Amino acid sequence: MNNEHDVIDNLEELERFLLSIENGGLGLKDVAGVGMATNNTDGRPFVAVFDNSQKLILARWVTQDVYENGKELVRNGSQRKH
Repeated sequence: MNNEHDVIDNLEELERFLLSIENGGLGLKDVAGVGMATNNTDGRPFVAVFDNSQKLILARWVTQDVYENGKELVRNGSQRKH
């Protein structure tokens, strides 16, 4: 989340992000899960990718709208065929 301007601001972009994780397109190793969370400091929402040890390996800020409406998409994954 180093890039403050790299915010997922719609559900289609969230779905593309999730599909790229599922398909290995981001080159991440040992991905075990994805979840939505909020920053403890300022409450900003983000989508987080975790490894087998529950360590955060990637995160992207999301808008409040994506946070509220994208939880099922994160929980259940994309319904699109790969």
